[in-house]
Amino acid sequence: MSEASEHPTRRAVVVGGGEISRVHLRALAGMGVEVAAVVDHDADRAQRAAAPLGAAAHTALDAALTDGGVGPVDVVHVCTPHDQHLPVVLAALARGTHVLVEKPLAHTLADAERVVAAAEAGSRKVGVVLQNRYNATTRAMKEVLAGGSLGPVLGASATVVWSRTADYYAGKRWAGQRPRSGGGVLINQAIHTVDLVQWLLGPVTSVSGRAFRLLPIDGVDVEDTAAIAMTHAGAHGAEVRSTFFATAANAVNEPVTIDVTCERGSLSLRGDLTVTDAQGGETVVSDSPAVAGAPAYWGRSHEALIGDFYARLDEPEPFWIGPREALEAQRILSEVYARS
Repeated sequence: MSEASEHPTRRAVVVGGGEISRVHLRALAGMGVEVAAVVDHDADRAQRAAAPLGAAAHTALDAALTDGGVGPVDVVHVCTPHDQHLPVVLAALARGTHVLVEKPLAHTLADAERVVAAAEAGSRKVGVVLQNRYNATTRAMKEVLAGGSLGPVLGASATVVWSRTADYYAGKRWAGQRPRSGGGVLINQAIHTVDLVQWLLGPVTSVSGRAFRLLPIDGVDVEDTAAIAMTHAGAHGAEVRSTFFATAANAVNEPVTIDVTCERGSLSLRGDLTVTDAQGGETVVSDSPAVAGAPAYWGRSHEALIGDFYARLDEPEPFWIGPREALEAQRILSEVYARS
């Protein structure tokens, strides 16, 4: 993984004027990337997001990218509700731009696979915002496990214990509607941690689990709680088991946890990372600094991922967190949904 480096002046269009777009817009401003336009079907929302940057406001991506629009664009950022990801990605690729899409790839596995196919059929880079892979703590976990100093992994567990109330869904109605979101806590919040677990422990060979709703909220038909057991293909053919619990029915947002037990030590992520060796010695890796103005549960590494994506635009290789890489976590969630 390379750090973001100096890059030529680029031009971007951000599609979606909701709250997550503000993180992208702030990161782009800090990098010196020109935001040519903000696109949102709500003209007022597009204008509110675009005006502080002197960007154009459009209600359709095609209008922004065609003749008479904003001119040449390097990257389209997809910050829309889940069910709008696929059409925006396809439109951007058809216009010859690179694409950076927020997780998940799409609201269904079938549409996610179409994103993968479109990305691999084209010549433009497509990156997926799974920003927690850039956290100092998770990068350290990956390095320790890859280095083998703690020996083979014996097992792991992870939790996402958060709160999403009726007010949350009132302000983001699509998130509580399965036909638009694709699901609840798993696909909208916990997908980041599912991705980290499979990234750290290795390919998932079997999945079992259930997703369900504990607390009824009017107009909401997506799950707020889920439990998963996964089997990973470990080193030398040995299988490794991980368990995962997620809920959005808690009273408050607790820190995400990931615990990995190895033959000669352990790793425990709770904000900071504690690495314990066989002799009981501990090494602590501090969490990445908080992002001003952004909820802590969004993670702390959007800017690092966005900067790295732009730094790699001229490289011939695909971006390392591309659609096929991101598909793994969505495949896991889809298997749980199919059993629920």
